[in-house]
Amino acid sequence: MKSLGKNIIWVVLSLTVTAFLFTALLSFDTKAPTELSIDVLANKIIAGEVKDITVSGNEINVTLKSSEKAVSRKENELGISETFKNYGVSADALQKVNFKIQDESGSKYWMSILIPVLIPALLMIGIFWWIFRQAKNGAGQAFSFGKINARLFSPAKDKTTFKDVAGLKEAKEELLEIVEFLKNSKKFTQIGAKIPRGVLLMGSPGTGKTMLARAVAGEAGVPFFHISASEFVEMFVGVGASRVRDLFEIAKKMAPAIIFIDEIDAVGRERGTGMGGGHDEREQTLNQILVEMDGFERDTSVIVIAATNRPDVLDSALLRPGRFDRRVVLDMPDVKDREEILKIHAKGKPLDEKIDFKMIATRTPGFAGADLSNLVNEAAILAARSNRKTVMQEDFLNSIEKVLLGPARRSRVITPKQKEITAYHEAGHALVAAAMKDSDPVHKVSIVSRGMAGGYTLKLPLEESSLRTKAQFVADMAVSFGGFAAEQAVFKDVTTGSSSDIQNATDVAERLVTRYGMSEKLGPRAFGNSGGMVFLGRDIGTEKNYSESVGSIIDSEINEHIQKAHATARAIVTKHRKALDAIAEALIEKETLEQDEFYSLINKFGFKIATIEG
Repeated sequence: MKSLGKNIIWVVLSLTVTAFLFTALLSFDTKAPTELSIDVLANKIIAGEVKDITVSGNEINVTLKSSEKAVSRKENELGISETFKNYGVSADALQKVNFKIQDESGSKYWMSILIPVLIPALLMIGIFWWIFRQAKNGAGQAFSFGKINARLFSPAKDKTTFKDVAGLKEAKEELLEIVEFLKNSKKFTQIGAKIPRGVLLMGSPGTGKTMLARAVAGEAGVPFFHISASEFVEMFVGVGASRVRDLFEIAKKMAPAIIFIDEIDAVGRERGTGMGGGHDEREQTLNQILVEMDGFERDTSVIVIAATNRPDVLDSALLRPGRFDRRVVLDMPDVKDREEILKIHAKGKPLDEKIDFKMIATRTPGFAGADLSNLVNEAAILAARSNRKTVMQEDFLNSIEKVLLGPARRSRVITPKQKEITAYHEAGHALVAAAMKDSDPVHKVSIVSRGMAGGYTLKLPLEESSLRTKAQFVADMAVSFGGFAAEQAVFKDVTTGSSSDIQNATDVAERLVTRYGMSEKLGPRAFGNSGGMVFLGRDIGTEKNYSESVGSIIDSEINEHIQKAHATARAIVTKHRKALDAIAEALIEKETLEQDEFYSLINKFGFKIATIEG
């Protein structure tokens, strides 16, 4: 409606300006002629002052011998000769004047008549034309409301292959079958094998689900339709289902093809639970997807690839055989995969010859592919900010800390006392980590403020593992209390800087008791069931499946783990007070200690090092 109003205003203004221009052109003259009455004109003719007379209808245009222009009008019924004869002009006087009779059907005459009529008519026609045009467009939009707006990636223009995706070896092997189906489906159908209908990619955010789906399309050389599941759902019931039908219809015309639905849990949640916005529109959209994937048409070469990081909430009908026949899990990359991913993202960037991607990969456990891509980009930005033409190893190492903790805040003004407290706090973390047998080795200790942290102690495992022992959790809790214990031992007081450490230790203790079955009193049992009610809040949505007496034991066990961890940290800090002072003094002086510097420093005090990276 806003567009229609603007169009009408423009039409009115355009036609008004045109009318004014025509009027100005028709009435334009260097000097307006003098108006004479017919008797005055007759007297001038008698006096011999008139040179030319041009008669156009009842209008008389006069040119005097003085070159002055004049205009007059005659009577309607009488001719020009009779008019002047009635006013006493003789025939001899009229002969001295040059008379011209002009046809009054000239263009000026007709334009003077038509323009006042045509301008309003054109104005009304223009207004109605715009109104009908907008109405037509609105009707067209109403009919196209159920059309899908899927993004089509052509393999010829934007080709991605498995070589562009580092790691994920098992996932690639699983998807090679899909590529073979798309390239040569007859090879399988001739022996009675059915073409898979769908592939579900499951993995944490950033593990490369979208890129892997695009690589399948690139390897097979088929069209690739990319759409988010949330784009199906509108506030009008039935639009989502209509868009699903439209998407599959387009894909079938271009078959063989791939339809990639990102974040399918937006419409594929379990039906009938009342969670996740379980309204009719979402369920109808899901029903239509189910029908399209496993309907009566079985001979189409359209494969649906969907991605989700919440496979636990998907509807069982979506996961049954005949819908998503393949389920591919994308794990977080290990150290070798991270090294390959770093090399891929570093292509095309000017790198220093001393870049060690293996060392960078070692320092980035838990980083997904998207995190590593961001890491390489941050390193290039740091190099550009330093006005260097190449990216150096130091840029990558600084970028790791920036991605984990935030940018360094060296301009932050702190008092000498705050600096001393921070130094002892971080020294306590590092000292306890070096003393604990099952703790990860210390790679760096710093009191440079980053993000919300006043300082940090960077610990990295010797080798990556998906399993953790109870002893490792106990060591982590003791390390968390290292800073708290150091403040108590040195300053006989504590600060708010340990709040996040205490919260982290409490969370670990709670998981030990309630989730991992590592409590000696309660045994191998899990307590509390979330039931998937994350939208209500994790604590509110947790189902209490134990009695009040058991709840008291759980609280007691959690508290016991925390107190033991605190006592362990205090004992280590008290026993190695000289080493603690030396670490803190070095941090106050240098602000940062790397791994070699740290271990060389504590070796001077005969400190028994539990684990050192070889």
